[in-house]
This record gives sequence, structure tokens and C-alpha cells, in this order.
Amino acid sequence: MTAVDSASLDSIRRSVSPHEDVWFLSGPTGPSDSLQHTPVDRQPFTVGRQSGTSMKLQFRTVSGNHAELRLIDGRLVIRDLDSTNGTYVNGTRITEPTVVSDEDLIHFAEAPFRIRRQSPTGMTAGTISENVCDQALALVQFDRLMSQRLVRPHFQPIVTLKGARSIGFEILGRGSVFGLESVGAMFQAAEQLNLEVELSRLLRWEGLRVGREIPDQPTLFVNTHPKEMEDGQSLIDSLSKVRTMASNTTIVLEIHEAAVTDPASMRRLHASMKDLDIQLAYDDFGAGQARLAELIEARPDFVKFDIGLIRGLDVNDGNRMRMLQSLVNMVQDLDISALAEGIETAEEAKACLELGFDLAQGFFYGRPAPA
Repeated sequence: MTAVDSASLDSIRRSVSPHEDVWFLSGPTGPSDSLQHTPVDRQPFTVGRQSGTSMKLQFRTVSGNHAELRLIDGRLVIRDLDSTNGTYVNGTRITEPTVVSDEDLIHFAEAPFRIRRQSPTGMTAGTISENVCDQALALVQFDRLMSQRLVRPHFQPIVTLKGARSIGFEILGRGSVFGLESVGAMFQAAEQLNLEVELSRLLRWEGLRVGREIPDQPTLFVNTHPKEMEDGQSLIDSLSKVRTMASNTTIVLEIHEAAVTDPASMRRLHASMKDLDIQLAYDDFGAGQARLAELIEARPDFVKFDIGLIRGLDVNDGNRMRMLQSLVNMVQDLDISALAEGIETAEEAKACLELGFDLAQGFFYGRPAPA
């Protein structure tokens, strides 16, 4: 961004030529709104909460007449209009008129927008990117998500295959800030800041805090991030805290199969989980190398078979059925419950029932939803 002399701002005025590039502000106009692409199509282009502005925003932190944008010598210039909560360009609060460029990130108080520039020769609806939730926006928003704990636990049913009786839920995280709604977007931002472990703990804590109030006290499956396995004692300490907080809840800790690499560490974790009365599940089993030795060394209570093994499965898929049958039998011979993940169709459910899976999870039985 580049500051512009105030005299230049007052002296250079012109309207947009039809041969010039067109500028857009891409973002939601309210906290629950979807993405919109608003052209900067008047001079000046005003932004605020009051009626009559060029772009009216519904965010409470935005001032009535918050900021304005003008085109000056082909450059887009933004000026804050003495707003209460400020206008920010790429995370820095501006105090004087400032040139902005394509892809710059603008915040009108908490309202985030991405600057987009389109040439008239290449202007089509499809050329405007639908994905403004990129890395820069995520990093700006991530600190607020963590400090204000702006995550919303969702719960997906886990059922018995025979009779589809609910036995519990897997806790899945969703974000409450623009650009970080999905768990993937949250962890992508966390990775840039080396905060994957902290985010994983926040999601687990909030999920159990909300989930412990669900009637009939269902079993709750909570996730870990692979990085948490690098410091087993730290993971155990964090689980001890959530066990105290959710003292009457049946908890199952899910560990990704790929993170199960050290049998000695797994044995220590397994022993600690027993002391905390927390059960253990291996997640995404069969996604890579099926770690059969670790199943014996630190036997879990559940094995969740990877969605890739289940997707598209039916009783006529002979080779895959035989392979899965042997794995299910092996798991059950070790007195471990076999859970099929990702069941979406009646055909997949029928095939898993024929294979003798104990438990099931997937859209066929219920989508993740708030408590």
C-alpha cells in the first residue's frame, strides 16, 4: 500500500472510463451473509452502516459513514472517514489516504474484503475468484478466532450397524469467522503460525464443554492433530484437564493411523488413557499402511476404517469385500470394535452390515450439526 498526499486527493477527480479496469470489493456485507462481489462503480464509493452509502454493511463495529474509495489516475485510493474502529489495509490501520492494489486485504472494522481488479476485455462472471478465504485473510482472522474462542462444535452421529442405534457422536470443529469456517481452513492458518496443537486443544475443549450437556450423556469421540503425538506428556496433560471438565462424559480419543509410529510411546499413552478413563480409537485405518503391530502393542477400543475403503462399496465388489472381511475379522479377534466411516448410501450400509462391522458413521446416518 502507498500513502497519497491529501492535496492530490482533493485536486485529482475523475470518473471511471469504460475502457479502464473495473475494481471490486469481495466479501460478505453481514456476519451471516455469503460472499458478494461489489463493483466500485461511483465516485466517491462510500462504505458504512447507514443508508445511502454505496455499500451498506451490517457489521455492528462498522461506523455509519466508515470509509470511501476513489479512482485517481487509474489507482484506487481508500480513505478512512474518522471511523470509530478503523480501516485496515493488510492488517495495518490507515490514517491517511492510501493506494490499494489487486489482492490487498481491507478491513472496515471487523468486516473483511479482498480488492479485486478486472480488465474490461477479460471481464466475465467466472473470472472473479470465488475463493477470497486465502492465506492472508486467514492469518488476519486466526488470532481473533483463538483469543475469542470463536469455534462452533458440530456433532456427527455414530450408530450401531444393526438397528442404527445411536451410541455417540464425533466432535467436528467449525469456525465462526469469515474465511475460517471449515476445519481445513482453520488448520491451514494454524500451520502458518505453528499453532496446530493449540487449535486442536481448543476444538477438543469446546466440543466437550458443549457436548457434555447433550441429554443421555452419549459417548463423544474427540480428535487429535498428528503434532500432538510429538510430545506425549503435553497431550496427556491437556486430556487430564478436559477429563476434569467433562467428568461424567464417556470420551474416546481418536489418533490418526499415520501418527501411530512408536509402539513404546503408544503403550505409555494407552496406559495414561486408562488412568484417565478415556478410550482410544485409531482413525483412518487402512488409508496408508495398516499398522497391525501397533494394534497388538497398544490395543485401542475402536478402529475406524478409512472412508476410502468404504466409498462405493457394495456386495458385488468381491475383491474389496474379501480384503475388508479379513481386516474386520482381525480387528474383532483382538476384541476391538470395527467402525465404518463415510457411509453415504444404502448400498454401502448393506455391504458393511454383511461384513460384520460393529459401528457406522456417515451422511447416510446423519450430517454434522450443532448440539
